[in-house]
Amino acid sequence: MQLGPKLPSWKSTQAQGIAAALLSALASGLVPIFGKQAYEAGLAPFTLVMLRTVGAAGALWLIYLIFWRKFIYIYPFAFAACLVAGVVNGLGSLMFYTSLQRLDASISQLLFTLYLLFLTLFSWLDGYRISRLTLVRLGLALLAVVLLKWSPNGAADWPAALLMIAAGALYALHVSINQHTLYDVPAPTVTLYTLSGMALTVFIAYAVNGYPPLPATAGAWQPVLLLTAVTLIARLTLFLGVKHLGGMQAVLINLGEGLVTVLAAIAWLGETFTPVQWLGAAVLGASLLLVTREQALGVIPRPKPWLQIFTQWFATLSATFGAASPPEADPPRPPKPAPKGASPSNTPDD
Repeated sequence: MQLGPKLPSWKSTQAQGIAAALLSALASGLVPIFGKQAYEAGLAPFTLVMLRTVGAAGALWLIYLIFWRKFIYIYPFAFAACLVAGVVNGLGSLMFYTSLQRLDASISQLLFTLYLLFLTLFSWLDGYRISRLTLVRLGLALLAVVLLKWSPNGAADWPAALLMIAAGALYALHVSINQHTLYDVPAPTVTLYTLSGMALTVFIAYAVNGYPPLPATAGAWQPVLLLTAVTLIARLTLFLGVKHLGGMQAVLINLGEGLVTVLAAIAWLGETFTPVQWLGAAVLGASLLLVTREQALGVIPRPKPWLQIFTQWFATLSATFGAASPPEADPPRPPKPAPKGASPSNTPDD
């Protein structure tokens, strides 16, 4: 006798998406931890982001060439979209690791988690109606940022905090671009070419910055290799979760990133929170959890032609900021009176 509803099989598409998103959140939550350890070993930010991204991309290409050759094929327009997303996220990665050098790992991840609000904004630009609840969530998020960076002695590093928030915005933009690509391209293929675009971007930045020195000792290489490994895991699982989950579930699972980082930073790095910062973390969590009450953001946006996406964004922003609307058409004139003896069905329209 069955005592309750049958649980979904872990072979189902949705269950696989949940498992992938959980694993991605766990791996992503460890990224700031290994990044801080690499800085303690003396690495420069551009060296670190180059090594972990190029290393992950190289490992991914090796895996695909040996086991997943069927996922290497991609048609030209999707290839271009993945590269654009990779360039956007590569620039965001440079911002993230530059800011991480100056902020605690836990604060960095909590500020970066604001990318979920930017995803909400991009969904609105895609044509979803922005609600009062979204505005409330945005206000709570801004309050949380102030509380997280509150310092009674005035020593808060606001430029680094704003740089981290900008990194989150670019991360959200790259996910938004790839959401549309995932409708007709497999998630492993999107992962491969997006990460390749990231690797190309950060390597160019590394070269322009004068080729900062590589790690000189085995101890310095250890956090780099660990960071590369979690980056590879997070990338392999990120778009699988995005493809198979609605926005509501994906957001709730992604909240685990901040929790993993905070607990690991307290346990491994000895970081501490002030009561005001704990309040800020709680306010940020409330702002993000309220996404479950959003009525129009529970699914991935419907695919649109790329030109229509940009024209929709322009139309939405124009309407929001009061751009002149086209003049309304004149109201239709009433039809002329029918001639005497004519049937109404034979009355011509003007």
